[in-house]
Amino acid sequence: MVLDTPVVMGILNVTPDSFYAGSRQQNEAAVARRIEAIIAEGGGMVDVGGYSSRPDAADVSAGEEWSRVEPALKMLQCDYPGIAVSIDTFRADLARRAVEEYGVAVINDISGGSMDESMFETVARLNVPYVLMHMRGVPQTMQQHTDYRNLIEDVMLYFAGKLRTLRLSGVNDVIIDPGFGFAKTLDQNYELMRYLNEFSTMLECPLLVGISRKSMIYGLLGGAADDSLNGTAVLNTFALLNGADLLRVHDVKAAVEAVKIITKLKHG
Repeated sequence: MVLDTPVVMGILNVTPDSFYAGSRQQNEAAVARRIEAIIAEGGGMVDVGGYSSRPDAADVSAGEEWSRVEPALKMLQCDYPGIAVSIDTFRADLARRAVEEYGVAVINDISGGSMDESMFETVARLNVPYVLMHMRGVPQTMQQHTDYRNLIEDVMLYFAGKLRTLRLSGVNDVIIDPGFGFAKTLDQNYELMRYLNEFSTMLECPLLVGISRKSMIYGLLGGAADDSLNGTAVLNTFALLNGADLLRVHDVKAAVEAVKIITKLKHG
């Protein structure tokens, strides 16, 4: 995936329990308003998710997840065909249906293929870009798996192994997501951010950063997710200066402004 200018990916959560309450869209009118806001504020992609990945979120069935995302995918295909769409799912069959039935452009998998052994084969067959994220365990257990020998080395080795498997499976269009907040402590998240540039240079893949309103911000500064817009903007700016190609965000306007300023500073 070639990204000449960083892309802002607006989050569309069709879940009742995402960690940031302001991002939950529970009916057709709310979904439409959110899509229109992402587009109006300059977002280049809509990331549709129907499975909350916060640590204490309840597991939901594949059928329930599909029933949440399908109306949003249908709306995007019919009413907003000009915006690229990614599907945030670890389930291969759901990803397949989203691509084949609704023209979804990117598969965004928090599990790196570990929660559905059919995912890599499915992505290869669909021939679409794949977001490979780092996580240990599953969302319900991931914060029990923060015991790294060496965080940066361990995460880098994880990606190297997964990339080799993906390429052997016929998948070459891969985007790397370090997985901020997934199986990482607050300090580990900031260590990962400090070394962010090494992931884009050493792995030679586009880099996605998703830190929007996460606990690594309000855990350090105080408050809650609602209070974390400024901290999000600071970290997104740092990420852009250190190789980020995509920003996955709740607050599209602020991220688009950061992209414009950093692009101007870099290229005039």
